[in-house]
Amino acid sequence: MSSPGGGFGDNVGMTTSDKNLDSIRAVQWQGDHLRLLDQRLLPSEERWIDCRDAGQVTQAIRDLAVRGAPAIGIAAAWGVAMAAQQKIDLDDVLSTLRAARPTAVNLMWALDRMKKRIAAGADADALLREAQAIQDEDLAANRRMGELGASLITAHSGVLTHCNTGSLATAGYGTALGVIRAGVAGGQIDHVYAGETRPWQQGARLTMWELVRDGIPAKLIADSAASHLMKSGAVQWVIVGADRIAANGDTANKIGTYQLAIAAKYHGVKFMVVAPSSTVDMATGTGEEIEIELRDATELLSTAGQRTVVEGAQAWNPVFDVTPAELIDAIVTERGVIERPNSIAMQAMFGW
Repeated sequence: MSSPGGGFGDNVGMTTSDKNLDSIRAVQWQGDHLRLLDQRLLPSEERWIDCRDAGQVTQAIRDLAVRGAPAIGIAAAWGVAMAAQQKIDLDDVLSTLRAARPTAVNLMWALDRMKKRIAAGADADALLREAQAIQDEDLAANRRMGELGASLITAHSGVLTHCNTGSLATAGYGTALGVIRAGVAGGQIDHVYAGETRPWQQGARLTMWELVRDGIPAKLIADSAASHLMKSGAVQWVIVGADRIAANGDTANKIGTYQLAIAAKYHGVKFMVVAPSSTVDMATGTGEEIEIELRDATELLSTAGQRTVVEGAQAWNPVFDVTPAELIDAIVTERGVIERPNSIAMQAMFGW
């Protein structure tokens, strides 16, 4: 495994304890190609993929070798920059990358940002700088969101998180997991629980890998144990990321998030969504308008490529769901915190 790389502002505003809780950089530009930590193989193997053209970046996004809304957008931006270096038709590259995943708005946001620079006459070097800026800005946003989110949590709390929202899913530090990192460093969080997140086991394979690697005490739970955990009083917050936030605060995130929000409301547990402003889509009025990606049924019928369900069985495999804004206590972005989100509050912070 090669040593982790990072952006220009990697250590800005970090305490020693923060640095100890932030050691992973999964998307690394190598000057003429993009290196990605293959998240499909973790935790059993740490293997890097070298993407040498935009087509390979697109495939890595489709295959979930790189995943997490911010990381997908960053990887796509580097794909465009690499295509410009290689003098490949950028319209085709933008179109192909845009079709790689439909739900995460960060992908479209990053590609639109690169497209705007192309329209303004940016050359290959300028597009490389833009991709680097997208990556650096995401890391800075994550640090800011960590501070803001942790400030909402009272001392010695327990938290539950879902899927993977850490350094693997972003430029570094993480969104929801960034809040957890900041909360652990600041003493607000004593106990961390991670749901396994079927069918790809991102919580079990990826979040626990990050937490153990960075020395954050945590326990894995089965997805179906979440309500029982809340009933026990062990957690005061559920903290999740987002793949798209609509103009009224409805939030699309990994499948299973919606049921966690319902259970949290019933048990008096607070519910926090943490995502950069690039995840907010003010052009999408409500969650009903968000396209939910359906993936191949074999992901549910098999584990690690091994069939575990009887032949002839069928499955329905949506990979996201939408949590209504009224179930969310706080949306945290680098611009600020919206408590009890609604259309008016969203418009006040993100309207344009």
